Amino acid sequence: MSTTRPTPQEVRTTERRAHAANGYFALMGMLGLWVLAAFMAAGAHHLIGAVLSVVLSLLVGAGLYMQQPNEGRVMTLFGRYIGTDREPGLRWANPFAGKQRLSLRSRNLTSPTLKVNDKRGNPIEISAAVVWRVSDTAQALFDVDSYETYVQIQAEAALRHTANLYAYDDGEDLQHGETTLRAGQDEVAAAMKAELQERFAAAGVEVLDAKLTHLAYAPEIAQVMLRRQQAEAIISARQRIVHGAVSMVESALKGLSEREIVVLDDERKAAMVSNLLVVLCSDKDTQPIVNAGTLYN
Repeated sequence: MSTTRPTPQEVRTTERRAHAANGYFALMGMLGLWVLAAFMAAGAHHLIGAVLSVVLSLLVGAGLYMQQPNEGRVMTLFGRYIGTDREPGLRWANPFAGKQRLSLRSRNLTSPTLKVNDKRGNPIEISAAVVWRVSDTAQALFDVDSYETYVQIQAEAALRHTANLYAYDDGEDLQHGETTLRAGQDEVAAAMKAELQERFAAAGVEVLDAKLTHLAYAPEIAQVMLRRQQAEAIISARQRIVHGAVSMVESALKGLSEREIVVLDDERKAAMVSNLLVVLCSDKDTQPIVNAGTLYN
């Protein structure tokens, strides 16, 4: 019967608790061995016992280490992972085990400004800040070559991929309510955080936060896109002005009719509407003209 061996990608190292103890008891034991060695050395017939006590005290002292809060000691014994100690203070563990210190604190990663293409293919400049920390010490040290380099490279890859999924700004080619990089930064940040977590999982790293820190069009198209945005803003403003002017003209005609101030036929109403729209929609000051005649002369 044949068995299928797991591929290297399927083998994951999982953190487990190391067999470590309070270091103060070990320190007291080491001092006691020194006292015992001194007592035995006083008698000529106990030199061997004194030497053994000194050697044993040195072994006990070799297992002592001081650990700060939010730190971990990853221990290996003859090339085999035996566990991680996360308890702060003076600690003691197997003196023959290797003890590698690993920070568990939150860290900031600011990606360099990248030049990528958005969903439309327009070149943009983008960068992000990522807050992360090591959640599985065994994966961080044994499943990737250098977890810090791994995090940096994967963060840039995730940022590039996220930028390709969204357009920089709204446009006629987008569906109504579609998320864009400029207007939907919260949604973009949430999507980028989810992708970062998926990529960082292989290194035992947890993503705490991710935000865009820089977003702009690339210099070669910045001026063109700026004129486009200005044109869209002007069109939007004109639409609002025209809508408001029409409402004001309608209100004016209705008021004149209801109060019977003046009776206007269709031709005079058209002339009045034309004059009012010119006054209300013009972006320059209008000059009044006194008409001494009538519309029919």
